Amino acid sequence: MISKLLEFEIQSQGFTDIIDVTGKVRRTLQQEGLKEGTVTIFTPGATASVTTIEYESGAVSDLKSAIERMAPENINYKHDARWGDGNGFSHVRAAIIGPSLCVPVENGNLVLGTWQQIVVIDHDNRPRNRRVVIHLLGTG
Repeated sequence: MISKLLEFEIQSQGFTDIIDVTGKVRRTLQQEGLKEGTVTIFTPGATASVTTIEYESGAVSDLKSAIERMAPENINYKHDARWGDGNGFSHVRAAIIGPSLCVPVENGNLVLGTWQQIVVIDHDNRPRNRRVVIHLLGTG
């Protein structure tokens, strides 16, 4: 049985920067030898999220636009009044999408659709170094 917690860092530009981490997750599976089970991808912090999308410019642009409509950057957030850091929108965006994703693993491969990639979205109002934590669970 494999149960292992690993992590890597990514650099983001903030402001709904969408970063494809599928390759890093795949390489981790191969290096650790997980054949059957699940991999959970999690980003610590309250202003980033993890999801899937077809990672191509049109879909990425559409997602950014949808997120802006869902929790606009330029409206009043009580968080900003309390802390003065101007990133209330980023907390709301991250909470709606969520900080983690669980993907099945079969025969050593992520069970993803043909055009489906795993992405980390940094919603904060500044560039960040983000930790991405991967938990592997299953058999080798």
